[in-house]
Amino acid sequence: MAQTTVLTLVADHTAQASIRNIAEAVRAELTAAGADCGPVDWLADHACDIVFGSLGLARAQKILVASGQLDWIDYCLQPAADRRKKLFLADMDSTIITIECIDELADFAGFREEVSAITERAMNGELDFNEAFRARVAMLKGLREEVLQQVFDERVRLTPGAATLVQTMRKYGVYTALVSGGFTFFTSRVRDVAGFHMDMSNELLFENGALTGVAAEPILNSSAKLNTLEALRHEKSLKREETLAIGDGANDIPMIEAAGLGVAYHAKAKAAAAADATIRFGDLTTLLYYQGYRENEFVRT
Repeated sequence: MAQTTVLTLVADHTAQASIRNIAEAVRAELTAAGADCGPVDWLADHACDIVFGSLGLARAQKILVASGQLDWIDYCLQPAADRRKKLFLADMDSTIITIECIDELADFAGFREEVSAITERAMNGELDFNEAFRARVAMLKGLREEVLQQVFDERVRLTPGAATLVQTMRKYGVYTALVSGGFTFFTSRVRDVAGFHMDMSNELLFENGALTGVAAEPILNSSAKLNTLEALRHEKSLKREETLAIGDGANDIPMIEAAGLGVAYHAKAKAAAAADATIRFGDLTTLLYYQGYRENEFVRT
């Protein structure tokens, strides 16, 4: 059998959902359409692979969408080759962590509603990122440096599965990078907590212990995220197919589109549409199953 394509199905394990019947039904549909399917390979109780040949990705995707079988579970359809990636780039806010740091800072500055509205529109791709970023940072003027530490201590939490994802990939030799349109104050700390090799973000400027309302230029935006992906790929002599990127907003789209596997995590519509696969229901360990890791390979933290 030409094992050229792999379909990964992942149920939200927190909901104790079973996908055994769905897996067999999907396999039967692919077989009926002419796919040469192998047996269902269980990666965990709630995650499995179906490897098949003789059916192109585009046709398989149409069959899966039309069936409606996968409407309420996460899935990834991809070439079997180069499935385990060697370079991983991740957005931070609302991806690796559960919050938008700039919105939380604005809460202390008294501008949460205004800043959150701009953040939402920027994430949806409705505003120029650089202009929206400068406008939000300006509202933080005068905020004391110790407030940033308070936000980190009291409000920053890793997304479920984040540390397991990063540390499992590191164990198997993957280079991991946290790239954010947020602030280095937070990315440097999240990098250490989650276990990333490196981080890149924007630097806030202080004067006499308070924010000036200005960020250092150039601003790390969608182009900078893309450039970081490409620079690291060339530095490590990797093929595009060996790279992985994940994010949730419009600012992540160029990076997601350029990666061998671009994934949108609980994402805005534009980011989800640009991605090769999405994670709509599960946590970040779903990304390990998409790469074929078995649950007994995970580094639990």
